[in-house]
Amino acid sequence: MFSYPAACGIDEELLELVTIVIVAGKTGGRRKLRPYDQARCALVYLRKHDTLEQIAAGFGIGVATAWRYVNDTIERLAAFAPTLTEALTSHHADGYVLLDGTVAETDRVQAEGHFSGKVRREGVNLQVITAEDGKLLWISPALPGGTNDVKAARAHDVVRTCAELDLEVLADKGYQGAGGTVITPVKRRPGSELHKKHKKSNRVHAALRAPVERAISRIKAWRIFRHARNSPNRLTSAAAILTLTIYT
Repeated sequence: MFSYPAACGIDEELLELVTIVIVAGKTGGRRKLRPYDQARCALVYLRKHDTLEQIAAGFGIGVATAWRYVNDTIERLAAFAPTLTEALTSHHADGYVLLDGTVAETDRVQAEGHFSGKVRREGVNLQVITAEDGKLLWISPALPGGTNDVKAARAHDVVRTCAELDLEVLADKGYQGAGGTVITPVKRRPGSELHKKHKKSNRVHAALRAPVERAISRIKAWRIFRHARNSPNRLTSAAAILTLTIYT
């Protein structure tokens, strides 16, 4: 852990990675903080989601400077995140992938449609793809929280891309009707009971999908996704955290 002066539960490996990204993209000119400390600013913001005022006070810089350091670092990290096709083609061809959606809560809304019935507040919809063992492969850009999962998957070309790569996708009931290679649980018809074999199939399906749910829990450890105070249209933190996850 490092302190700023409060403790932040981040591995030194992550801190070193972010520092390297900052140094590699440095364009010259004097800075109030070393790249190492700029990296700490950004990681504190993403992991703990302290306010910029708290970060500025902790590092002895102005709020505007803290905002510039945090956003510059997030943008640099996001630039290294793989595209959907890159992420899927890096996966073992004989396997399958897991797909699920989550809502990152926000408190600033600049457009309609950000209210999510799933969490009953404003937020953004993020699509998460993992390998069968739960290894994170891809996090989508943010869509309004009111977007349902199947619509979000189509909007990000997840369904089409997986079909083109002949890659099977295990997803929950929220993706029923997606088509392509997406496999969802067997749906019970109104007024009827599922056959025993279908119940068993659904239990197996749920067990296979468990790793993606655990992956989302790990993603939510980055508190920026619990109650982001920035505009949903600027929530590029997902790509930055994807970079931090896959390269460490």
